[in-house]
Amino acid sequence: MTERHGADVDAFAKLIGFDFEDRKRLALALTHASARSGKDDNYERLEFLGDRVLGLVIAENLFRLFPGASEGELSVRLNQLVSAEACARVADDLGLHRFIKTGQDVKKLTGKRVLSIRADVVESVIAAIYLEGGLKPAREFIETWWKPLFADGVTLRRDAKTELQEWAHARFGQTPVYKVEDRSGPDHEPRFTVTVTVSGVAPETGIDRSKRAAEQVAATRLLEREGVWTAES
Repeated sequence: MTERHGADVDAFAKLIGFDFEDRKRLALALTHASARSGKDDNYERLEFLGDRVLGLVIAENLFRLFPGASEGELSVRLNQLVSAEACARVADDLGLHRFIKTGQDVKKLTGKRVLSIRADVVESVIAAIYLEGGLKPAREFIETWWKPLFADGVTLRRDAKTELQEWAHARFGQTPVYKVEDRSGPDHEPRFTVTVTVSGVAPETGIDRSKRAAEQVAATRLLEREGVWTAES
């Protein structure tokens, strides 16, 4: 850990009000793969775990807050609250881009191109807290920083792939088909090009750093083009 990154780690720990005995774990959670010195010297494994912890805590809260909601409604709300957009919003509320260590080829952490990086780091931070102190402090962190999203009544846009599937079934009796057309870029910053096809309308294409994210982009573009969604919805 460099002296500068160590100072960033200390400042972030102070910001979230959690005392890490193992600062190296938090430093790892704030390190992008482009800055790695070894295969596992980045946040990716922590992100995997943090995603599961986040899903559990959000699901617990939804189960408690919406006792009359069906499984389908709860699933939609869950997808909204654990989406990359929701996590990136929390990252921006935290000012997280100030603390992330990256390589020289990743210079800007506030643009749309790297929304997923900010979202991923939020999840890796959750995992670091969970491994350090267990579920209780991880839950406290999530409930504190997701509180504005719950207060908004979960006004984030619905999952695009879910929306497109329901629209395609209702309109054409068809299921959308996604195809990876291309994969480019280095391993730490891949770019996937995915096409979505619905029989009866022209296909659309999405590009992002993971297959899943590119599928969401393609679905969003088709929904907006067909007037199902507006760009502001």
